[in-house]
Amino acid sequence: MPRSVNAVASRARRKRILKAAKGYYGKRKNVYTVAKNVMEKGLTYSYVGRKVKKRDYRRLWIARINAAVRAEGLNYSQFIHKLAEKNIDLNRKVLADLAMNEPETFKKLIDSVK
Repeated sequence: MPRSVNAVASRARRKRILKAAKGYYGKRKNVYTVAKNVMEKGLTYSYVGRKVKKRDYRRLWIARINAAVRAEGLNYSQFIHKLAEKNIDLNRKVLADLAMNEPETFKKLIDSVK
């Protein structure tokens, strides 16, 4: 009985990794073991980066809201607390957008919670 080798699947696996590593520098693009390690690390970074992006945007929105609210004599935490007391459910993304693009509307919102 001949030896059974899974050449088709293993070649496809290597091909998939090398295709994904296309454009990398040096051995990273054409040596399978190096490409595999680099791709794994890159995918890990991209996974973590998607979480960090959410974190960074939230920090940006909070900074924008805080800057707009301080001009009206409140600070961020007081403003968010007063919004919660009045049952105004606007997320930070929407609040930051209002503060940046529609300052009159945002000022009316601040006046309504004061």
